[in-house]
Amino acid sequence: MATTPNPFVRARYLLSAHNPRQLPSDGGFEVAFAGRSNAGKSSALNAICQQNALARVSKTPGRTQQLVFFDFTPTGTNPPGDKYLVDLPGYGYAKVPQDLQAHWQAFLESYFATRQALRGLVVVMDIRHPLKDYDRQMLGYAVRRELPAHVLLTKADKLSRGAAANTLQAVRMELSRAYGDTVSVQTFSGESKQGVEEARAVIGRWLEF
Repeated sequence: MATTPNPFVRARYLLSAHNPRQLPSDGGFEVAFAGRSNAGKSSALNAICQQNALARVSKTPGRTQQLVFFDFTPTGTNPPGDKYLVDLPGYGYAKVPQDLQAHWQAFLESYFATRQALRGLVVVMDIRHPLKDYDRQMLGYAVRRELPAHVLLTKADKLSRGAAANTLQAVRMELSRAYGDTVSVQTFSGESKQGVEEARAVIGRWLEF
C-alpha cells in the first residue's frame, strides 16, 4: 500500500513579523508553536516538517525574536497559500531588554485575541521540566480564545520509557484539572522521531490537510 505523502515537507519560510502590520492577511488556517527557549521547539518543527533546517536550531536559545511564518506553497508562488505554521518568539531564557519584553507581551496578547486564522496552539515543553509559568501563560491564551492546544513533551529520548510514561500521565492529569479536555498532550522526540506522526495528525487536522 502506498504511503500518504507528508504535506508538511512543503513548508517554506514566508516572512517574519515584528509588529501586527507585518502579519500576512488574516484568512485561512494557522497553527502557532510556542515554547520556552531550550525546550526543543525548532527541532520539533524540523522533525514534523521532515526538514533539517526549516527552523534554525540556535546554539543561543531565545534567538527567535519575531513571529516567523512558514507556508506550504512552492517558492515564488504569488499569492502565497492560506495555511501557515507560526513560530512564536522563544521565551523564558533570552536576556532581552524590558521594553522589548513589553512589546512582545502586547504583540502576542493582540495576536491571540484577534487573529481569526489561528486554529490551534502547540506548546513545546522539555519533558524533564514541564508546565513552567510561561507554558501555562501560553495555554491560557489559547483557552481564553476557546482554541484547542496540544502539548509536546519533547526530548522524551532523554528519559527511560517508564519515566516518560509517568511524566506524561502526571502532566495529562494536571492539564485536565486546569483546562478540561481542551488541551491534549503527547511525548515527542525530534532526535528519535518518537511521536512525530501523532503530532502531524493533530496539526494536520487543525490545518484541514
